[in-house]
Amino acid sequence: MATCPECDAEVEVDELSVEKGEIIECFECGARLEVIRTSPLELELAPDDEDEDEFEEDDEEDDDEEDDEDSDIEDEDEDEDDDEEWK
Repeated sequence: MATCPECDAEVEVDELSVEKGEIIECFECGARLEVIRTSPLELELAPDDEDEDEFEEDDEEDDDEEDDEDSDIEDEDEDEDDDEEWK
């Protein structure tokens, strides 16, 4: 048995069959809870799917910016090579 961090209700969980990282639901308030420890059983609010999607999108934007920076550096190198050929 564990306590819901959202509403403080007792959440009945079979401690022998639950695994760390598993998502369960509080029957009192409907909050999504993640098992963060099995012995003793401890629950915390599970991350929202939307939060995870935003995090992934931020990572993709960072990757795109790095790619743009890399291509700018390559373009500068090519320009320098062209200048040397004309001399």
